[in-house]
Amino acid sequence: MNFKELKKQSSLGSLTEKLLKEAEKMGSNSTGDNPNIFKLETDKAGNGRAVIRFLPSPPNEDLPFVKLYNHGFQINGRWFIENCPTTLGEECCVCASNSTLWNSGLDSDKEIARNRKRKLSYYANVYIVSNPSDPSLEGQVKIFRFGAKVFDKIKSAMKPEFEDDPVIDPFDFWGGANFRLRVKQVAGYPNYDDSVFESPSPLLNGDDDKLESLWKTEFSLQELVSRDKFKSPEDLQKRLDFVLGSKSAISAIREQEDDLELYSEKSSKEDDIMKELEASYSKSKSNSIELNEDEDEEDALSFFSKLAE
Repeated sequence: MNFKELKKQSSLGSLTEKLLKEAEKMGSNSTGDNPNIFKLETDKAGNGRAVIRFLPSPPNEDLPFVKLYNHGFQINGRWFIENCPTTLGEECCVCASNSTLWNSGLDSDKEIARNRKRKLSYYANVYIVSNPSDPSLEGQVKIFRFGAKVFDKIKSAMKPEFEDDPVIDPFDFWGGANFRLRVKQVAGYPNYDDSVFESPSPLLNGDDDKLESLWKTEFSLQELVSRDKFKSPEDLQKRLDFVLGSKSAISAIREQEDDLELYSEKSSKEDDIMKELEASYSKSKSNSIELNEDEDEEDALSFFSKLAE
């Protein structure tokens, strides 16, 4: 889709219904730091604010946001922080383990499953309109990571509860709206309830040249959920076994350590043998008839070749 098609679909409103259906489908489903991720800074009280504008789908991508499930928990000092394959519609050993724990009927097992459950995040390109904590970011395109609370506000904007509320496609250059991002601490957790969309208005005064240039600077979202961002089922299981301290994982590690130790001992013994052989050879040569340099080199190579055999 080129920029002209993007603007045409905006005027027809054809993207709104598609995005709403995709949002509802995603919401119903049971990256080291990326320097392109926008992080809202907060004060000592945990409060922060900024004004951002959600952007359309990047060039050559169908949707203006992606979802990503991941697991993050710690056991006996070992961290398990991995992307969940269910993001790609694949099976996950952690989710399977959680299902077994949950179905055991024991409250203790259910608590373990809760602590290990997958967490959902969404990612979208945004334009930083205002950012008081770091004004240098204003006017830049960043990737914004957000959770279910902000995602619900996006869906509500596309499908308002009351008929007299305006229908807003937050990801539209011309018919979208700035988003007043507000965060505060509630019961020890960041809360985004006070975040709201402003009235619809064109971004950058609707200047098509500026908007097209901005559009071309957007980051790929599909790269965030590409297959190489997920461990293979075998590697994910190995990591889980290691964190859980299973016998199979520990045995494998010990076998590797034993192999390394045996190799080191063997290598050390072979070095000692070769040194003894070299000394023996040098001693025998001192009592033998002198040879010329070429013959001596050939004789030495032959001697050590036989030893090697």
